[in-house]
Amino acid sequence: MRLVLDGPGLSDPTLVGHKFARQDRMRRAGMPVPRFLCLTGEAFAELTPAATPLPGPHADTSALIAWAGVNRDRVRGGGLPAGLAEQVLAGFDAIAGEDGLVAVRACVVAAADGTGEDGADDPFAGLSDSYLYVGRHAVPARIVDCWASAYNPEAVLYRVRRGLDPAAVRVAVGVQRMVLGTRSFVAFTRDPRTGADRRVIAAAHGIGEGIVQEKADIDHFFVDGATGAIEVDAVAKTTMVGLDPERPGDGPVPLPVPADRAQAPVLSSAEVREVCALAVAAQELFDGPQDVEGTITADGTIHLVQARPVVLDHRPDGAEVPWTNHNLTESFPGLTSALTYSQACVFYQAGFTDFYRRMGVPEESLRRDRHHLSRMIGYLDGRVYYRLDAWFALHGRIPGFDLMRPLWERSLGLTERTGMHAAPGGRPWLRVLRAAPRLALLLARQPRDTRSFLRWWDRFVADSAALDGRSADELIAGYRHMWAEAERRWGVTMVNSYFGLAVMALASVLLTRWTRAGAALLPQLVSGGRANRTLQSVRSAIALAELVNAAPALRRAVLERPEPEAWDDIAAGRHGAEVAGAFARHLARFGDRAPHDLKLEAVTPRQRPWMILSTLRPFVTQGLTVAGSVADERRAAEQARRTLRETCPNPARRAVIGVLVAWLRFFVRAREDTRFCRSQLYGISRDVFWRLAERLVAAGMLDEAGDVAHLRVEEVLGAFDGTLPDASLRDLVARRRAESAAAQRLPGLPAYFTTPGGAPVGVGPVPWRDPGTAVAAADDDGVLRGLASSSGRVRGRARVLTDAAVPPETCADRILVARETDPGWLPLMMVARGMVVERGSLVSHTAITGRLLGIPTVVAVAGAAALIPDGAPVEIDGGTGTVRLLSEAEFEAPVE
Repeated sequence: MRLVLDGPGLSDPTLVGHKFARQDRMRRAGMPVPRFLCLTGEAFAELTPAATPLPGPHADTSALIAWAGVNRDRVRGGGLPAGLAEQVLAGFDAIAGEDGLVAVRACVVAAADGTGEDGADDPFAGLSDSYLYVGRHAVPARIVDCWASAYNPEAVLYRVRRGLDPAAVRVAVGVQRMVLGTRSFVAFTRDPRTGADRRVIAAAHGIGEGIVQEKADIDHFFVDGATGAIEVDAVAKTTMVGLDPERPGDGPVPLPVPADRAQAPVLSSAEVREVCALAVAAQELFDGPQDVEGTITADGTIHLVQARPVVLDHRPDGAEVPWTNHNLTESFPGLTSALTYSQACVFYQAGFTDFYRRMGVPEESLRRDRHHLSRMIGYLDGRVYYRLDAWFALHGRIPGFDLMRPLWERSLGLTERTGMHAAPGGRPWLRVLRAAPRLALLLARQPRDTRSFLRWWDRFVADSAALDGRSADELIAGYRHMWAEAERRWGVTMVNSYFGLAVMALASVLLTRWTRAGAALLPQLVSGGRANRTLQSVRSAIALAELVNAAPALRRAVLERPEPEAWDDIAAGRHGAEVAGAFARHLARFGDRAPHDLKLEAVTPRQRPWMILSTLRPFVTQGLTVAGSVADERRAAEQARRTLRETCPNPARRAVIGVLVAWLRFFVRAREDTRFCRSQLYGISRDVFWRLAERLVAAGMLDEAGDVAHLRVEEVLGAFDGTLPDASLRDLVARRRAESAAAQRLPGLPAYFTTPGGAPVGVGPVPWRDPGTAVAAADDDGVLRGLASSSGRVRGRARVLTDAAVPPETCADRILVARETDPGWLPLMMVARGMVVERGSLVSHTAITGRLLGIPTVVAVAGAAALIPDGAPVEIDGGTGTVRLLSEAEFEAPVE
């Protein structure tokens, strides 16, 4: 059988190939597939010359390409027999009309066992030729061209690499009515990158070749499989692919998109849902995820022209696992010790268990999700990362998280699509309405619960101040009691962050709608009010600097003598009891704040109190005063209120904004207060473990106290409990020290990546995959853009840092540029003229600190640390979120 015009033969892949067999099955199932006819693989075998002998088994690429070229030319030298050509043209008339157009496509015919192009187990495609907009007279020649594509070089090389015989191939050719669509799409019933249950649609104006060959500007639509929620990623469209009426013989060519269609999404929401319904119908028909191509005519009718199995990097039962350290590097930058990681696991599991309870997640769900709680963070190549599938599974239990998810992802610094679908549970608004009374009560109680938490914590810290003289059992008992209490109390800090995020989003929307100043005014409005604990630590340090400046001998000692010697004199009272007392009170209150203060291997002033002096030196030389700091903050707050009155004359709207700002100010203050408490929580834990390490050294189980950083929490405690499986701590330390050294030599993982689902991860180099992120670059005018966080415009030379372990005076009057910061960067921030940070949000530590200190700050500036050279002159505007690279001439010129 050479030609099949209709009937069951069109559904037989051994006659016409899987591509056309699938189309016929869809057509018979009632799906909108244009009519077509097929020349079978038998016609190819009978009417084309047999292939010449293949080169030897060790033939190189050039020999195979030459062989392919010879055989392709031999096929093109033939033609269709007259009788068969007449039958084909008669079929053409029946499906397209004498003046119609067709698409002529090739497809490799399946073998007897069903394998072949577009098969379920090996969906390779795109290796045979297709011709569009073919008129009646050209059909016979295009059929021969399709036959010749059996010997396309790429097809031959592909089959040889797969161990297939390229000389044994048979090609079917389909002739299908050409639907003159104005828009086209490719739809995947599963996310092709991760296997997640969501539909992914790429759509463009013109024909589908513009999409698959990436010659058109493409919009993307993401449809959650569980909820049906649609996410649109639309671009400005200037180019499409189609038939130019002035040169129809050229076939598909790039064309301009009409101006009135350039901005709107290619598909409406209704059309997205209709495309999804057809794609899912194909998935059910073929019993597996599908990649469906189609076109839409001017009247809005959808036509399907192809369906094939989705090529997944990993099947749905082994979907890729997304990881990120966006914002997490504020807490755990770079290599992190095993001790710190294991302590962080305790913190995340304890704190978030309490958080989910407070947000109304049932105990049964928490028990079912216990494995997610234990893997919220992972330890890969010696660094700490969020495991996002665990976070989405857990947060998905919170009423309203589906609505909050975009805000939460932005607050986390995520710009990549994770492919994680929404949690089941019905319509998100309905879940919120059902939970509204309880959430409202929880919100109303937050100020009281936060004050209660802070009072409890302050009492606990006071009771834990003196650890000297305690036995190992007493140290361990106190440590366990602290973390047991944290498990039932720490969730209040996370509830504040969650509500704060929602209030910030609402305030930003209203400021944009109701004021001329827009959302950029929000950071200025939030400043002011009662000082939080971070600001208190800043002003305490400034007060010490004032005290130092008031005593010439003390000033010389702080600025000129070695820090340990100067501290010994201060602590011994040689500069007076008042000075000694002031420094002692500052140390007791703020001694746990330092660079990387959540990393238990890092030291803080609690262990080395003279570290305080390096922080003070820039303040001493600059002559800062507490009164000046307070006055600056008040001026900024008053200016923000004045701007609000001027740009929002409606008093009712100002009142609403005022209520939201008051709540947001509370949440920001609570966040910074409790972050400070977290530093103390880790500080007490650090002190306990280093004291236990000294006892292990005395017992001969460790060589030095610092080795404790290479042990996990349970291993340190197990050494005293008698529950340590491996009694040789030295061997554990040696192995992990070697692993840490090896990790140090590995190239850093990206901020977002995925690993294969179901595969081991975390031992040796991580088998990660970067799904692709945009490369940051400045605008043509040298401007980088980020999130406006603390208003003001300032110029200075950049101080680009990857670590806070530098003398603060090296940052004085400079623009601090970093990938991320943590509270330990505070001494550097306090002397900087401005800050530019790659990561962060309006409620990140950098943004809050910038507002507290009253210095211009821009966060979320992609690639800033790489794009801004150290020492380069820059101008930042914290009110508009811009960072401008200056020439030396611009920098030296007076500012107007």
